[in-house]
Amino acid sequence: MVVDSGGQRRGVREVNRFALCFSSAIARVTGAALGPYQTAVIRIGFSATWLLFLLREFPHREEMYGPDGPWSWDLAQQLVSNNGAFSALMWSDGRFWFETVYALAVLTSALLLLGWRTRTMSVLFMVGVLSLQNRSIFMGDGGDNVLHLMCIYLAFTRCGQVWSLDARRARPGREARARGEHVPDRAGPALWGVLGLALAAVTLSGRLFDGEEFVPLLLWTVWLAQALWWLIGRRARSGEPRILLDVVANIVHNGALLVIMAEACLIYATAGWYKIQGSRWQDGTAVYYPLHLEYFSPWPALADVLAASGTMVMLVTYGTVVAQVAFPFTLFNRRVKNVLLAVMMFEHAAIAVLLGLPFFSLAMIAADAVFLPTSFLRRLGGWAARARGRLVAGTGRTTLPKPRAPESAEDATDAGDVGDAPVGFRA
Repeated sequence: MVVDSGGQRRGVREVNRFALCFSSAIARVTGAALGPYQTAVIRIGFSATWLLFLLREFPHREEMYGPDGPWSWDLAQQLVSNNGAFSALMWSDGRFWFETVYALAVLTSALLLLGWRTRTMSVLFMVGVLSLQNRSIFMGDGGDNVLHLMCIYLAFTRCGQVWSLDARRARPGREARARGEHVPDRAGPALWGVLGLALAAVTLSGRLFDGEEFVPLLLWTVWLAQALWWLIGRRARSGEPRILLDVVANIVHNGALLVIMAEACLIYATAGWYKIQGSRWQDGTAVYYPLHLEYFSPWPALADVLAASGTMVMLVTYGTVVAQVAFPFTLFNRRVKNVLLAVMMFEHAAIAVLLGLPFFSLAMIAADAVFLPTSFLRRLGGWAARARGRLVAGTGRTTLPKPRAPESAEDATDAGDVGDAPVGFRA
């Protein structure tokens, strides 16, 4: 019997190479929260979009979401009872409760934008978005649908590692722990206690679990995880329990980031393929017709100039379809992806101006931003820091130090920590 020793050695090398690649991938996924700049920019983008929308519609809030609006509270109650959607506005039909929920939605959006207690604010941001949108689902457009989905995914990410108040507060905490000192955190536990009392009150009243149980269970899970993180940070005699929690948080973050990317690709792919099947996009009517509608023409003269050119209408029509269909495939080539990403962001900016859909465009640009290269985002952060420094210097105040960017897996997982704050109060 002849044994091919050379073939056996090659087989062993292939197995070892595969095992090495697999173990490296596992270590990368569990050892750090990937894409810190990408998750930070989508946090800023979606929270800013929702905040600007709430402020813009503040004079019309009662007509859109109030108990006395055209879509009355009773009609909304019937719809929510059938589809099981979550909405805190369905807990009471009083005007004071509506104003409270709207004000909290504005506040949590602003705090998430600034990156203060990002885990907690991301969950409360999700509650605000779902409560208002599910109260009057016929008020939304495509941008609201994107925001609706992304606010859920964002709650599972560690989106405050950079460009946040949490990241700014993290460095002194790490330095103090390195010296063996304890950094007290009064705001975190106080916020945790207040939210726990609110959750308990709503649960005991029977309103929290009226519809689907996903959001209520998520709220209680996050609240209990915060307590677990705090207890382990204070009582654990070794670092292994803390490392285990970091690994779990990293896996959840990286999985949510992958879902956000897949969702963006799915949005563009389905939109593009549906456009191919429709005759309105084949003959250019889908672009030409909205330019002549008063509702979608904030700048009639500009719309007329574009609609008067058959060549421009053709380029916009077919360019949009090609870009949307091709975008998921361009992820395999970084340079092509970056070029097409810039084209699509420019297209959404043009939609905001020509068709008067700024919030739809902002939501789509925020979703696109998850694919921006890290090098560009770091340069963007540097430009913003220098501009802030010049602005502060011009006012005669002392320039604040820039937040430290994570440079290693340990820094990436620890960013957002302040002392032994619970996981809900960190990035």
